[in-house]
Amino acid sequence: MRISDILTAKRVYTESKADSKRAVLQFLASKAARSFSIDERVIFDALLERESLGTTGFGHGVAFPHARIANIKKIKAFVARLDKPIDFEAVDGEPVDLLCLLISPEDSGADHLTALAAISRLLKDEDICKKIRKAKNNDVIYSILSK
Repeated sequence: MRISDILTAKRVYTESKADSKRAVLQFLASKAARSFSIDERVIFDALLERESLGTTGFGHGVAFPHARIANIKKIKAFVARLDKPIDFEAVDGEPVDLLCLLISPEDSGADHLTALAAISRLLKDEDICKKIRKAKNNDVIYSILSK
């Protein structure tokens, strides 16, 4: 799976002023809801439920919130670079400033895991994360991720 299969430049956000875990999840849920044309609360509640199982704060300033949602047809990713790092209860205790939200169909099983693995391979790379943090806009970030 290529990142360009699940992400577009229009789903990369560089101007989020979210100042808490809940606020950034709400921000991403609202963007995803518009993209899927579904109720924002459905996505937000699914993200909170997933976070209650354990943080998706991966470490090194990166988080991968994700959820499977009924009645959607396609996996989509949404990337946010925060203006200011926030506490995301990450496994290493470091604040998070890069997030990649993954929303998948409820029955996506292996495809959901494949997409998570593809995203995590990219965002585990410190050089890629440095480039994303320095990127001027969403098009540049998309270009970095989709190479």
